[in-house]
Amino acid sequence: MIFWGWNNAKYSNSDIHFKGKGYDFQLDNVVANDRQTKFEWNVYFNPANLTIPQVNYKVTFFPKDNFGISLGMDHMKYVMDQSQTVNFKGHIDDPKYAEMVNNGKVDLSDAEFLTFEHTDGLNYINIGAQKYHNVLNKKNIDIFLSYGAGLGALLPKSNVRLMGNERSDRFHLAGFGLDARAAVSLVAIKHIVVQAEGKLGYINMPDIKTTLNNKPDKAMQDFVFAQFNFGIGYTFNTKKYN
Repeated sequence: MIFWGWNNAKYSNSDIHFKGKGYDFQLDNVVANDRQTKFEWNVYFNPANLTIPQVNYKVTFFPKDNFGISLGMDHMKYVMDQSQTVNFKGHIDDPKYAEMVNNGKVDLSDAEFLTFEHTDGLNYINIGAQKYHNVLNKKNIDIFLSYGAGLGALLPKSNVRLMGNERSDRFHLAGFGLDARAAVSLVAIKHIVVQAEGKLGYINMPDIKTTLNNKPDKAMQDFVFAQFNFGIGYTFNTKKYN
């Protein structure tokens, strides 16, 4: 089965640790959200623009009728809320940015201290296994419930500008993820699939690049995510058994 869909994601608050020459600090309980692209036919269905929205795609192989192994990518987007003041722990040598810390807090709202996004995107490349149960079997309609788990690597394209450094915006293998998943799939005329899926997972990224050069500057964070995705697919060599 091949599948293409779109997702909506929620993220837990996250402690983000930044480390580099002249600074080593942590921002506590940083709030972030996804970034939904406004629906336009030319964006969501134009092949040239397909990766602009938050999308999911995967291929599933069925070694047994009720068991599938999938390989796919969840192209989520993670955007730190700019209008927040967060707790600060650590040190900064540069007096300009050290002065932005007041009473153990730093105000991020003017974007001068930090902008932080994984917007092209928070790419979770994952392999998973799902068990399927047929709950409705009609001549041209089948409904399946499925559940399973997955794991994989995070290859975000992180858009970061930290304390006046040149903006970093590049792909980098940053960490790993785990998820539990469940879905409802409707199969029409043996081949056309409409699927709604939910995922609950954990992401840990100990090596997020924050500069464009080869400096060892990096950020580290981990968080829990919840995702809902909906899309369409096609199954090949489908057989029906009575």
